[in-house]
Amino acid sequence: MTAVIYIMAKEEYYKYAKISVLLAFLGYITAATALVTELGLPWMVWHPIIYWQHHSALFEVSWCVILYLTVLFLEFLPVPLDETSRFGKIRRFLVKYRIVLVFLGIMISTLHQSSLGTMFLITPEKLHPLWYTSLLPILFFLSAVAIGPLMLILAILIVRFIYRKEADKNVLSKLGYLFSFFIMTYGLVRIIDIGANGKFPIIFDGSWESALFIIEILLMIVIPLILLWIPRIRNSFGGLWVISISAVIGLVLDRAAVAGIALNAGVPSYEPTIFEILISLMIISGAILAFLFCIERFKIWGVKWEDDRDKPENGVKFDYTARVWLGTPRMAAPTVYSLIFVISLAVGFTILPSKRIYSSGIEEVPARKARGENVLFVDGNRDGYGVSFNHQGHIDSLGYRDSCSVCHHMNKPLDKNSGCQECHKYMYSESNVFDHDWHASKIGADIVCGICHPDNEVRMKQTAKKCIECHTDMLTTPEEIPFEKLVTVSYTDAMHIQCVSCHKEKAASMPEKQDLAECASCHESVPPEHLNELLKWYDQTPFYNRVILPLEKSNKKNEKSL
Repeated sequence: MTAVIYIMAKEEYYKYAKISVLLAFLGYITAATALVTELGLPWMVWHPIIYWQHHSALFEVSWCVILYLTVLFLEFLPVPLDETSRFGKIRRFLVKYRIVLVFLGIMISTLHQSSLGTMFLITPEKLHPLWYTSLLPILFFLSAVAIGPLMLILAILIVRFIYRKEADKNVLSKLGYLFSFFIMTYGLVRIIDIGANGKFPIIFDGSWESALFIIEILLMIVIPLILLWIPRIRNSFGGLWVISISAVIGLVLDRAAVAGIALNAGVPSYEPTIFEILISLMIISGAILAFLFCIERFKIWGVKWEDDRDKPENGVKFDYTARVWLGTPRMAAPTVYSLIFVISLAVGFTILPSKRIYSSGIEEVPARKARGENVLFVDGNRDGYGVSFNHQGHIDSLGYRDSCSVCHHMNKPLDKNSGCQECHKYMYSESNVFDHDWHASKIGADIVCGICHPDNEVRMKQTAKKCIECHTDMLTTPEEIPFEKLVTVSYTDAMHIQCVSCHKEKAASMPEKQDLAECASCHESVPPEHLNELLKWYDQTPFYNRVILPLEKSNKKNEKSL
């Protein structure tokens, strides 16, 4: 929109420039907030700025979001600054060089939309063929350009409906007609791509994916195009409502299909919890409230809006700080105090030390205190099903002072009492104990090849230095643990091997506890229903096929890759 207004010099759309930038700014703030919430580590959101993973599409997406949010903020900043004379110089400077921000916004948004499509190019075996194509970066960009102005029209219509304000029907009609050609371009590129790759039969194969695709094309391309090319319909507010709602829903279906709905090959089904749904609604509601606040508070249309309800004769008083009606005095105070509580709670969780959420060392072991001070409840995958482990009792039964090293047989470098899952990372499958990429990476250990691999030898695992040669404090047991394999057994197998082998030894010397090595001696509770099939496979599969054979296969694979 800013390109149309400031570069193509379409001054008739100028009154909608501010609301367009506001929509983009709030949209990206909402998306960034949702992503940070979804990742669950908001205090690490600054990492892409410091740690450059320039081979990653997500790295580009992160930087584009950061830069684009900065540009949008600077573009919109003159609007609130217009309410005060204290920052006149800053406002005049931003207005004077607005064209620079416009060019930056166009460039960065182009990069961002295309890099979003690039990110999904890594899913050829998962994403349904009706959506997967090498043109995903181009399609993401074209769809954003085509449907963005129609979303602007929808926002204007919603504001017109809520506040009963007049909108220029002819200008909105011309805007929709102008961008109908972008919708047609997007549709042609997508249909030609499907035809060139021989995917037309898939559209009519009767699957739910084909039905979703047809609905998406109808809503996003066919219906808006037909209605925009009928003057009587596009020149009416009712027609603009139908056109804009149809196009926006179609775009939402398209992005949702690529991001998850059409990822149907080997991807487990997922149902969000009520808390995830409520958090999503909270973020969206916050963006809507911010949008309405800006509409009521600032000169979005060139003049500040006056609300008829704010007249003294109507007997309704507004909070003159926010210009938002909070209800009667009886309801206004609880509303304000509730908002303060919610914000305080959110800030409290934000500044909560990370070690209270997760930490390194012994605190990271997936166990919690159960019955008594020295009894732990070991629950590796945190599903509520585990075993009670008398930690002090086991220490006493081993009979010698340095008993910790029997279980905590190895520590990560510069670490003390590393948790089991530091090396046994996966619950039911083996994991790599040595991260070669991290050791060689500039942002990791930054170790040159010659440090570990002799110059006159082939660079492979057998000729490399042993880990213990550099990490002398890694082992905690007197005997040396061989590093002949680069993989470790699963967390479950590690626990079972350690526990069951010791229990068998004790059972042999204690006639009164012959069943000590039986499963029921530790697993006193019944497993949850979703684990029955997994445990059935686990019990029926021989230890060799379940543990040893995968280790040998992984070891051969690692040797070949090295």
